[in-house]
Amino acid sequence: MSTTLTPVLTANWDQPNSFTLDVYGEYKAAKKALGMDPDAVIQAVKDSGLRGRGGAGFPTGMKWGFIPQGDGKPHYLVVNADESEPGTCKDIPLMMANPHALVEGIIITSYAIRANHAFIYVRGEVLHVIRRLHAAVREAYEKGYLGSDIFGSGYDLELVVHSGAGAYICGEETALLDSLEGFRGQPRLKPPFPAVAGLYASPTVVNNVESIASVPSIIANGADWFAGMGTEKSKGFGIFSLSGHVTRPGQYEAPLGITLRELLDMAGGIRAGHQIKFWTPGGSSTPIFTDEHLDVPLDFEAVGAKGSMLGTRALQIFDETTCVVRTVLRWTEFYAHESCGKCTPCREGTYWLKQVLKRLEKGQGTEEDLTTITDIADNILGRSFCALGDGATSPIHSSVKYFREEYLKHFEIGGCPFDPKKSTLWGEQ
Repeated sequence: MSTTLTPVLTANWDQPNSFTLDVYGEYKAAKKALGMDPDAVIQAVKDSGLRGRGGAGFPTGMKWGFIPQGDGKPHYLVVNADESEPGTCKDIPLMMANPHALVEGIIITSYAIRANHAFIYVRGEVLHVIRRLHAAVREAYEKGYLGSDIFGSGYDLELVVHSGAGAYICGEETALLDSLEGFRGQPRLKPPFPAVAGLYASPTVVNNVESIASVPSIIANGADWFAGMGTEKSKGFGIFSLSGHVTRPGQYEAPLGITLRELLDMAGGIRAGHQIKFWTPGGSSTPIFTDEHLDVPLDFEAVGAKGSMLGTRALQIFDETTCVVRTVLRWTEFYAHESCGKCTPCREGTYWLKQVLKRLEKGQGTEEDLTTITDIADNILGRSFCALGDGATSPIHSSVKYFREEYLKHFEIGGCPFDPKKSTLWGEQ
């Protein structure tokens, strides 16, 4: 194994029954945390430099610190396990292989923010993951790690695994809260922010699965240990998900700041006989990169400086057999389908982006259509109710920027110049 990798969350994934308490071990970090002052736990996470692993990268400890104390209201922790963006695939395998890291992280986080109820909002389609989470929670209750008087500390915590109905919009934290309360999943107007009025109008922290699962290792090993990895402003490690035209796709846990070139070396490179054409640094809602960006450090600042976002570190790799117009059309169809319809820019804009891109992909468009789709995207960006609309514009703007000639080629020859079969595995045979 490469010394570049830092297997922490993934350390036990290759062991039989890695998802059981017997393999995971006692909740030593939770026991240590419950012996600390809750504010000291928050400070440790602040000192570690942990930033949200759900895409936005907001400092986790700072988010916890926003919860008002002594307000007489119940506090809640909600774990966002509604992973559903094209290309993003780290939280699902994490919950499958190592659910106890998440449960232990929930205990520590809930204690720190003075919450006695926590929820895992998990995507309803991933039934195998839901069953595994239920089994892990049941094991924790049987051991006395959940429930009343945990570790004899006098601290009580109830944990509920809640299955969503499967809507991408419910990955947005306020839409998730509405769904959890039994309403239609649509984003709320902010302020008030969840830290003040979240679940049931009470102070709430909403964090990503990987963010919470990273907390036990910080408490166990110390903030300095975590802060010693990564870059100056993007501390620690994360799971990088490589998919697409790569020899060995999968999860690679490494310090933030690693480059795609380094990750590709570990993954056996692009599939044999091909070269990289474009890739996403953080899933389909982040502007695409090309081969000129192979050495960009994969941290929040460096990726942002080059015009994209680190997002969920979902590295979708596409080689030269892939039509960029077809790819962007597929992503746009997804966003048009998943738009909740609450705001006009996203509801109407994604619909029209899909219509125009369909025409372009068939070779029936004109150069004026390129102006049209960028104009539509401009009218969505920064004007939609939540980040779904913004994310839908990322593939549009970046693909026209880097592959304008490929768009033009479609209507010059009256169709797509690519054979879609060649981009598939079976098309190589």
